Amino acid sequence: MSTNYDYDLLVVGSGPGGYVAAIRGAQLGLKTAVVERGSVGGVCLNIGCIPTKAIIKQAEIYRNRGRLEAMGVRIDTSGFRYENVFNASRKAAETLSKGVAYLLKKNKAELITATARLVSDHEVSLQAVDTDERAVSARAVIVATGSRPKPLPGLQFDGKFILSSDDALMMKELPRRALIVGAGAIGAEFAHIMEAFGAEVHLVETADRVLPTSDGEVSALVRRSFMKRGIKVYTSSTVSSYAVAGGSVNAVIGGADGSRTDVSVDKIFVMTGRTPNTEGIGLEEVGVVTTKGFVETGDYYQTGVKSIYAIGDIAAGAPMLAHVASRQGEIAAERIAGSPPAHPRIDPAEIPSVVYCEPSVAAFGLTEEQAPSQHGAFVKAAFPFKACGKAVAAEESEGFVKVLADPLTGGILGAHIVGAGASELIHELLIARNSGIGVGGVASAIHAHPTLSEAVMESARMIGGRAAHV
Repeated sequence: MSTNYDYDLLVVGSGPGGYVAAIRGAQLGLKTAVVERGSVGGVCLNIGCIPTKAIIKQAEIYRNRGRLEAMGVRIDTSGFRYENVFNASRKAAETLSKGVAYLLKKNKAELITATARLVSDHEVSLQAVDTDERAVSARAVIVATGSRPKPLPGLQFDGKFILSSDDALMMKELPRRALIVGAGAIGAEFAHIMEAFGAEVHLVETADRVLPTSDGEVSALVRRSFMKRGIKVYTSSTVSSYAVAGGSVNAVIGGADGSRTDVSVDKIFVMTGRTPNTEGIGLEEVGVVTTKGFVETGDYYQTGVKSIYAIGDIAAGAPMLAHVASRQGEIAAERIAGSPPAHPRIDPAEIPSVVYCEPSVAAFGLTEEQAPSQHGAFVKAAFPFKACGKAVAAEESEGFVKVLADPLTGGILGAHIVGAGASELIHELLIARNSGIGVGGVASAIHAHPTLSEAVMESARMIGGRAAHV
């Protein structure tokens, strides 16, 4: 590689996009460094995916204590302290953050603790604590600075009564009454968490259904399940006003139909999306084009400035998912190293999405609502978990596996799973889609009995009219 620069590759940000890009670049022989101003691992490892899933696991255990009681076990919950749940989530985050630092070192990717700012197409200024600002040069730069919670007009975060998802993760005590604004993935997960630990939960969504981007039948099932649990769901609604009084928040929920509901809660959580961290890092100054804060990129996630790439949450047009950022990072690093992958961008149809509420949701590809306009003719099948032996035996029979396929080729157009194990089961169908074996390949593969994955097999067999258990 060229010796005219300090580094072949400099990565700004050590989240799932940044650290994977740095490791991949180092594996391919690039002299690589990654710059991080905070904790190694970025949002996902420290205040996102990992601690959230640690809390969700604890919530699952707590919520299902009734199964032990059904066996005659007496459970005294008077000593329960949510702070212990919080501590477990921090331990998971810290363990994995240290693990990422180790992986960077193992792969000989230098870790620089500093704040980075682009000053030219090949130069980055670094400002570390208690040291003078210095500049380093790089043949290529990958910007992977991630995102942060997005407030709503009239519902600005104050850290006390109006909180973000970051604030929610760092709480050592849960509120008794919570109003969550936004019923997308983040809002649905926190509604599940808080209700599982005994909070009164109000969930407000401006769209006409929870999980607005999900398949309609999946969304309807999650809503029914939430309401059965006691979560109060308000769709086609907004928080029209609120006032703090006596340590409580009195809010008015207004419906599109003119309805009005008055609620009194301890906290309002705004979970309506995230905004990219692109301000103040020199993008515009060096000629990188942004649209509403998101960086415009071409093939291999290269910006208009040829030596600068942008991946992850800051890249325009891509879903804000950790696994998307990681793959984008690999694609960019491989291009920089002179080993470009066959596909210069991720195919949106290949991206799995997961919501870790209960029931959990996983999907990829077209929904039933999208298929007619985006593909044309299609066939579908939905195999219910109540017909799956393992699901019934485990008392986890809520939900279904739904597959959409081309009627002529059997190619999988989309898959939607709601219920136990959704986050793990979805990948069999995704691999079948990507490898070209379609529903026929899934249907003919022998699946162990009894397993939840049999529901995946049976959904594929339903397409061909050969399912045995429904």
